Amino acid sequence: MKRILLLLLLITLAAFAGCRASQKPASGAAAIAKTFHLRGKVVSTSPSTGEVTLNHEAIPGFMEAMTMPYKLKDPSILSELHPGDTITADVLVPADENADVLLDHIVIVAQGKPDYKPAAFYHVPAQGDPVPDFALRNQDGKPIHLAQYRGKTLLITFIYTRCPLPNFCPLVTRNFVAIHKSLEADPTLASKAQLLCISFDPDHDTPAVLRAYGAQYLGSDQKSAFDRFEFAAPAKADLDKIAQYFDLGITHDAGDSITHSLSTTLIGPDGKVRKFYPGNEWTPDQIFADIKAL
Repeated sequence: MKRILLLLLLITLAAFAGCRASQKPASGAAAIAKTFHLRGKVVSTSPSTGEVTLNHEAIPGFMEAMTMPYKLKDPSILSELHPGDTITADVLVPADENADVLLDHIVIVAQGKPDYKPAAFYHVPAQGDPVPDFALRNQDGKPIHLAQYRGKTLLITFIYTRCPLPNFCPLVTRNFVAIHKSLEADPTLASKAQLLCISFDPDHDTPAVLRAYGAQYLGSDQKSAFDRFEFAAPAKADLDKIAQYFDLGITHDAGDSITHSLSTTLIGPDGKVRKFYPGNEWTPDQIFADIKAL
């Protein structure tokens, strides 16, 4: 059974905004110019064309409310959608105006036809949700856990060091570096915030690998460089629980490749979610402002 999200559960698909460690990205994924967010109701599906027709709300900056067909980035999930389902999705607009607009990261927020039980339940972080005290090991090999950051604003994202696509893990890491620099420019603010990049590839991303990766982006291998910006990985046994809580889809494909979604969460000093940023459309200035507001 394909993994598909019911209510607030994310579909875990090979079509996640994915990075593949040993394969070239699909041309469509590499040529996306803009991403918009859609909410609408399924009118019908067409297996022959791989399309779903949606009656959707206005998409700010893209189009007015209307009923129209869309192709899916992964047509294999079409059978999981039914007339009457209310969904949200990312609308991927290609740089080539002649290429198809695609839907990705589909979330069913209300089911028109309850006919199955999902294989995995994913939690979409929402403001006020308490964050579990997940355990990790950082770039120094030191055990850490999320509760130790209580009293500080904690910004978490997920990466893996072998990610080959510049607009995914490398972009998120560069954005974190930009946030880190903005924080360091304000020592009072910096003392109240912590940044954490968590790898979902613990077999490969050992403390030594994470330290080298972090040093590359931070421009220093000094221990002090990691004081407010850590890199860590969970034990393999804990990975699924962490991924499901933070709405992070991960699939391991043939040839040791990884396809995944993107997930960034701002946690307040009280250990509760303040904001959740799916995808890679957020900016360092946006999150820095959110941190400052806390």
